[in-house]
Amino acid sequence: MIAPLEGVAGAGYFRTNLLSEGVTMAPRRPAGADAFPRKTVEPFATRPAEDGPLYAALDLGTNSCRMLIARPAGSQFQVVDSFSKPVQLGHGLEASGRLSRPSMARTVHALQVCRRKLEAHKVTRMRLVATEACRRARNSRDFLRMIRRETGLPVEIIDAEEEARLAVISCAPLVSQRTEQLLVVDIGGGSTELVWIDLEDVEPKERSRAIMRLGNGFADPQPGGARVVDWISVPLGVATLRDQFEDVEDDQGRFALMSWHFEEMLADFTPYSLAQTMREGFQIIGTSGTVTTVAASHLGLRRYDRTKVDGLTMTTAQIDRVIRDYLALGPEGRRADPRIGRERHALIMSGAAILQTLMRVWPTTRLSVADRGLREGLLYVQMVRDGVLASDGMNGVA
Repeated sequence: MIAPLEGVAGAGYFRTNLLSEGVTMAPRRPAGADAFPRKTVEPFATRPAEDGPLYAALDLGTNSCRMLIARPAGSQFQVVDSFSKPVQLGHGLEASGRLSRPSMARTVHALQVCRRKLEAHKVTRMRLVATEACRRARNSRDFLRMIRRETGLPVEIIDAEEEARLAVISCAPLVSQRTEQLLVVDIGGGSTELVWIDLEDVEPKERSRAIMRLGNGFADPQPGGARVVDWISVPLGVATLRDQFEDVEDDQGRFALMSWHFEEMLADFTPYSLAQTMREGFQIIGTSGTVTTVAASHLGLRRYDRTKVDGLTMTTAQIDRVIRDYLALGPEGRRADPRIGRERHALIMSGAAILQTLMRVWPTTRLSVADRGLREGLLYVQMVRDGVLASDGMNGVA
């Protein structure tokens, strides 16, 4: 067990525990933890767009503003257009509790680009959501009114459970038929969502579809369906964790402190007493820019290729090797590394600290990499609601 850090204040966190019993501290990874084969994942379509209704999903996070425009294509959806821009909306939020004027201005500018894309594609079906930074900021309601006034876009703040739920269902196509216990991890800019799901009572071939059916909520599992054992939203993401330790000058010392601090925040999560029974049939799926960047670095990709990253399985040893390389590069080397990119170099080590911690304390030696998340979940829910996508056959992005 990690000893408490001197001088480090623990932040509160949102949490729902669906167990009636207490939990203990995290175990070390058991020997002989299970491994899963790579899941086949459909790549992005390269064919021309076809006729049909268009849907949009926008994720306004602590660090980035990202949007997808897509249309249903059978049991999948076809991406027609996309947008991603780092806006650093949460910059300075940790210290002031408010969104700063420069951060709001950058974000509004990005949203104006999104509005033009929505207008160009004549999109009328959309869901535009904000997450942790707006949940925490005292002036978030004023900011939403500013967005509506300047862009006309109906951005709404979603709670931590819905954010976790949307990330989970987007990862459903990556769930192995051999999985009995599943941990989905979404490392965001301002928070990290973890959801532990029991699939032991679900028929193996039905396990991906059982995950999709969690879209209605975590609290009421169906007989023979997926059961959410526990979930947590830790208010530490790549931006907020970095900000807490930005005064530590030593690069490796800062990384160690971030890792230890994040592990402390997991103390009350999940029935750790069951860990010894989960050596077989355990799978962890990670979705975030951190996870996909580490995967791309492992593959040596100088230009990012989603078709090679989404669905990739990485071992703990491979992840550790990439992180050691990042530490050896130092801040200047990471800034110049094309595998990391200029937009992520300042955040990659805080994300790597979270990822390495999770791989250290959970009973697995492999990670399934997901290049999908909140936006894909938003699209899926909208399309299923409108009856244009088969909920029992969704395979993700066409």
